[in-house]
Amino acid sequence: MGIILWIIFGALAGWIASVIMKTNYRQGTMADILMGILGSIVGGFLMGMVGKSGVDGFNLYSLLVAVIGAVVVIYVGRILRNRG
Repeated sequence: MGIILWIIFGALAGWIASVIMKTNYRQGTMADILMGILGSIVGGFLMGMVGKSGVDGFNLYSLLVAVIGAVVVIYVGRILRNRG
């Protein structure tokens, strides 16, 4: 049951990030899930760099960290896509 909750958590974080970055109309559910999961990893890494904890459970702080990470992932993706 835990993996299903993490997928839902990733989908929610990815969807929120895609709405913030205005990519929601181009991304599907799978992309939202992947962005949320990758965003959790990136967000946790970034928070670790500033001395804060990363994603540590199913709570609002962890969702915020995952969304910040997903926004960073989308932004870097835009830069790389527009560069070439």
